[in-house]
Amino acid sequence: MSAELLLYVIMAIVGLEFLLEQWLESLNAKYFKRPVPEELKDVFDETEYQKSVKYKLEKYRFGKIQSWLSFIIILLALWFGGFGWLDDFVKNITENSIYQSLLFFGILFGVSFTVSLPFDYYFTFVIEEKFGFNKSTLSLFFKDKIKSFLLALILGGLVGYVLIWLYYKLGPGFWIPAWIFMTLFSLVLTMFYSDVIVPLFNKQTPLEAGELRDRLEDLARRAGFRLKDIYVIDSSKRSTKANAYFSGLGPRKRIVLYDTLIEDLSPEEITAVLAHEIGHYKKKHILIQFVVSTLFTGLMLYLLSVALESDVLASALGAEKASFHIGMIAFLLLYSPFSMITSLITNVLSRKFEFQADAFAKRFGFENELISALKKLSRKSLSNLTPHPRYVFFHYSHPPLIERIKHLKK
Repeated sequence: MSAELLLYVIMAIVGLEFLLEQWLESLNAKYFKRPVPEELKDVFDETEYQKSVKYKLEKYRFGKIQSWLSFIIILLALWFGGFGWLDDFVKNITENSIYQSLLFFGILFGVSFTVSLPFDYYFTFVIEEKFGFNKSTLSLFFKDKIKSFLLALILGGLVGYVLIWLYYKLGPGFWIPAWIFMTLFSLVLTMFYSDVIVPLFNKQTPLEAGELRDRLEDLARRAGFRLKDIYVIDSSKRSTKANAYFSGLGPRKRIVLYDTLIEDLSPEEITAVLAHEIGHYKKKHILIQFVVSTLFTGLMLYLLSVALESDVLASALGAEKASFHIGMIAFLLLYSPFSMITSLITNVLSRKFEFQADAFAKRFGFENELISALKKLSRKSLSNLTPHPRYVFFHYSHPPLIERIKHLKK
């Protein structure tokens, strides 16, 4: 296949993926005003329902502008050989192949960060502010952005350096040690995320003694779950939305509750949410998802090792010869159909696991409390109660609220 024809193939893949996404978004938007199912009539009153519809429509229109801009930028970069131009630029700065690739990706990341910044600002201080979600200040917003930028540079630079070094050292066979490295890196990051990453953005404090802690510890004992640390995170300084999650692995696992969750839910409802989370742990969902993710990473790295050696791919993107960074860009564009398939698989698996975790909470007598908690969280975040089934199939990692309630009431 010639470089010119390959360029058209890449542009066609990018275009078809974009059109599919726009079609799914459009289908979902048409369901925004559908009648709310009878089981969910108590989630919103009429005023809140109209507010939720407006919120969903604003996010949809805003997302459409952002996605169209990204799509046009990628097409222009492909058509006018933008990636090839950047390849020449970094090669004029340094002759070291590793530094060329790091600089190439660093510049792309900087451009992407700069383009997305005004969109993030508008979403936070206009849309989220308008609907009462935003609690962040301008100072906190930019501090978060700077920290995120530096953290991405450091971690991305570390991972990038190792992968590039392995490639130039071992050639196409680099994917096996790269796979091992990525697996170990993910494990370490998961284990120490709450100790190293979270404190850069949020303050975590142990949950105080009292009714809520007693309930959570009693549930953990009954479920046979070793519960050592329960922390509260100050999420309210950024948003009114609530959540809870497990962090870490093995002896370093901990439960993290948003302070907004404690404000919005009763102790019984929070205990029901924790029962759901413990269900994920007891059913080994976290381990299974890690294994599946690791296998998909191995597949991706193997396919990447094939793409990196192709001079035709490099020529299609406007570069003179193959290099790690040009091969990576070409691979990511061509890999998108595979990425969609792996995403579908992980989403189907995740939705199944959510039902199982709900069933686990029900076993401990928290059926009504969990339903009440889910409704409150949906009301608080103005969630979409009537998503389109096709959109759910492609994008939802959790089942829609109505399906979870029906499953709990079986």
